Amino acid sequence: MVTVMVRDETATGRAVDSWPLTGLPERISARELVRLRVREEVARFNAAQPRHFRGLVQPTDTEATLNGYRVAPGRRLDWEAQADRACAAFSHNGFLLLIGDHQVDDLDEEIDLRSDPDVAFVRLVALVGG
Repeated sequence: MVTVMVRDETATGRAVDSWPLTGLPERISARELVRLRVREEVARFNAAQPRHFRGLVQPTDTEATLNGYRVAPGRRLDWEAQADRACAAFSHNGFLLLIGDHQVDDLDEEIDLRSDPDVAFVRLVALVGG
């Protein structure tokens, strides 16, 4: 089993959050890596119940704010629904997945985490009027 450091970055390369993701297999598809990342972030949110969710993609029925996505008090998120949204967002260029210095282009791509344990998710923001 492998531990990787997951990092969220802005499009300019500024890290906004990072945490270890443990217990991963040595080889994993990009899709499964995205899904496991989302499962972890939703589990942390559901356990702590903060006012804002700072995840990879916006949950339904939430408001985007500077601090993340405002979630109604007491609401628990469904990790599988969030993971499906994340996979759809990847397919529509909502974020980039970087493994080391390699950009993953396909969710079915297999990743060797032994050789590249550095994982970055780069959120892309749509340009206003573009």
